[in-house]
Amino acid sequence: MENKAYLTEAHAKMIEWVKELAFYKDELKTFQNRLEEVVKSNNKPEVLAEVEHFQNQFIRQNEVVDILRHEFKQFDNVITDNVVSNPVASDHRKIEVPSTLIDQHDTFLKIYKELKEDFEKFLAKTF
Repeated sequence: MENKAYLTEAHAKMIEWVKELAFYKDELKTFQNRLEEVVKSNNKPEVLAEVEHFQNQFIRQNEVVDILRHEFKQFDNVITDNVVSNPVASDHRKIEVPSTLIDQHDTFLKIYKELKEDFEKFLAKTF
C-alpha cells in the first residue's frame, strides 16, 4: 500500500490527528471525573477493583496520546522543513507518510473505542 500524499494533504492530516488527540485527552478527563462519582456513590470492593482498572487504563491512554501527539508533530515538522527548504512547487510534491504513524493512529482509535465501550458498560451497571 502506498502511503504517499501531497505535502499539503499530509500536513492537514497531521493537524487533524493532533486535534483528535486533544479531544480524546479531554474526554479522558471527563471519564476520570465519572470514576470519581462512582467511588463516591459505590465503594463495594468489586466496584473499586474495576475503578482501579479503568483508572490505570485512562493513565495509560493519556500517555499514549502524549506519545502520538509528539510523533505526529515531529512528522509535521518534517513536512514543514521540506516546504521551507524547497518552496518551489511544494503544493505538487508528495511525501511518504510512515506506515508506522498510520498504524499507531489506527491502533489507538481501536483500543480507545473498546475502552470507551467497556467504560460505558461499567457506568451503566454501577448507576
